[in-house]
Amino acid sequence: MQLTFDADVEAFRAEFVAFLDEHLPDAAETLERPRSVSHMPAWARRWQRLLFDNGWLLPGQPPEFGGRNATVLQQFVHLEELCRRRIYHSFNPQGVNIVAASLLSFGTEEQKRRWAVPILRAEITASLGMSEPSAGSDLASLRTRAVRDGDHFVVNGQKVWTSGAHDADVLLTFVRTDPNAPKHKGISALLIPTDTPGVVRRPFPSICSRDDLDFNEVFFTDVRVPAENLVGEQNQGWRVANGSLGHERTMMWLGFADRLHNLITDFHPTTALDRDHYATLVMDHHALRLLGSVALARAARGEEDVPGLSVLKLLGSEAERSACEHALAAAGSDGLIHPTLTGPTPR
Repeated sequence: MQLTFDADVEAFRAEFVAFLDEHLPDAAETLERPRSVSHMPAWARRWQRLLFDNGWLLPGQPPEFGGRNATVLQQFVHLEELCRRRIYHSFNPQGVNIVAASLLSFGTEEQKRRWAVPILRAEITASLGMSEPSAGSDLASLRTRAVRDGDHFVVNGQKVWTSGAHDADVLLTFVRTDPNAPKHKGISALLIPTDTPGVVRRPFPSICSRDDLDFNEVFFTDVRVPAENLVGEQNQGWRVANGSLGHERTMMWLGFADRLHNLITDFHPTTALDRDHYATLVMDHHALRLLGSVALARAARGEEDVPGLSVLKLLGSEAERSACEHALAAAGSDGLIHPTLTGPTPR
């Protein structure tokens, strides 16, 4: 299924394609790879800053925040071209797509100036503190507490699976500020600099590689956070969280669909059983693009569809996992180093 767009959207695409043709980092420059989603080598910082300065980082934002006031459909073709070339607009995706985007939606002008712009310009990096040992996908069950003490909050608790925390300068952290309120209503969002006394970050390896230290445990012991670092209203963190994940998921399906297409293209079936599995993956790909197109149309009309975006995230994750299993079975040990399975490269 191929989407078509009006002339103004295609003109926007052509302008971005011309920019990419002229400015993509040279392959030799990108040999130093980021060690986590919050670590950015010098070339990656230069690339992100170049996008920011030219309005191509977050095109839907105004120029002062790295954009050009693009429409939803223009933002879509921008991401489509990035996916087509298998490149990132940022090597700190949580920082740019979730933390900074949330600050632009819910933050004060001072928070935008002090935190969002430096994140967008790749001067600092950020990570997202949501999951806890007893509250993975169930954010409403989090136990990390923040107690107001004058012009500070005192934070105690633990986060886990915090991607890139050991390389991040600041964490957008969700905490419980009213233990007596219903679970969804007593949560707040705080910006916690990682060099604050009482913050301890412990990276740990993933099941894929003992050298992959992207995941972290983060411990907070009597951490004093200025009240001015509260994002949004106190006890309204659930709204910030939904907005945070909405920023991530609005067009995330395109990345899933693109990776699914690459897996389908690169790993062909060899047996009847493989062909059945392959056909299922092709149908998943079409379903993902169809549902994603519906979500895109709704977003273009200004409609919010948080449940629909959650379904897209679930479908995309499950389809990608199934496709990777198929690809590994087809490629054997060679799949461990196959570029389609090991992730996109900057070029």
